[in-house]
Amino acid sequence: MDWDKLRVFHAVAEAGSFTHAGKTLNLSQSAISRQVSALEHDLGVSLFHRHARGLVLTEQGELLHATAKDVFHKLATTQAKLTDSTERPRGVLKVTATVALGSIWLTPRVKAFMDLHPDIRLTLLLTDEEIDISMREADIAIRLTAPTQPDLIQRRLMTMHNHVYAAPEYLKAHGMPQTIADLKDHNLVIYGEDLRPPTAQVNWLMDAMRKAGVTPTNVLKVNNIYGIYRAVLSGVGVAALPDYTVGQSTSLVRVLPEMAGPSYETYFVYPAELRASKRVAVFRDFLLAQISESRF
Repeated sequence: MDWDKLRVFHAVAEAGSFTHAGKTLNLSQSAISRQVSALEHDLGVSLFHRHARGLVLTEQGELLHATAKDVFHKLATTQAKLTDSTERPRGVLKVTATVALGSIWLTPRVKAFMDLHPDIRLTLLLTDEEIDISMREADIAIRLTAPTQPDLIQRRLMTMHNHVYAAPEYLKAHGMPQTIADLKDHNLVIYGEDLRPPTAQVNWLMDAMRKAGVTPTNVLKVNNIYGIYRAVLSGVGVAALPDYTVGQSTSLVRVLPEMAGPSYETYFVYPAELRASKRVAVFRDFLLAQISESRF
């Protein structure tokens, strides 16, 4: 089986079209199509159903794709090990984190890491969806829940605490609530129900209000912690936020300081096959140093 044709097939199967695969491989659509057709001829089977809307793998294509995906996964692992065998950490390092944690806490610290390790090419994948790092969609995940997969290594990073916050201009216009009952006359920003939240009990403030028989005047729902943070910062209303979103540079004010939401751990997670990776080790040590200097 010709390696170049298999490489092209894998790219097409992953991308779902000749056009997108061509951009990935820097080849023309016609060159991609010829390579796939030649591979199908060599194997004597059709690998794709060709439709006007795109490509769909045939049963034989699915079988070859599963094998090719495994081969490329093992090659990526081998490449990582070879790269990490050098004395100085170098190469690509993909890190995934939630949108809020990545945008607010992690990205402002990236420059310091890049200055320390200029030979590491860092990529941040910020999403509230859980990326499969066991299949090397990323090298490292910063997660808000402990992983359950046995092939993943985890290291606790920090404990996240949650409190109630509002912007000074909002409090100036609406007054400072003194009790949970006072929140009845305030605007609340909460996590919407349309998407799965990054952590459980994300709407703990609303739950506490329901138990107290308090219904807010107006509620804005946002399906993203970072979006909630930005809304509060702009003066929309009151919200429960992780303390790391506030930090030391913003002007948000803690409301009802006696109220605290559930705390949860944050984990540094990576595949067992990267146990000896220098890139993983230096990024882990960098984060731990940054956390020791932070206040939450």
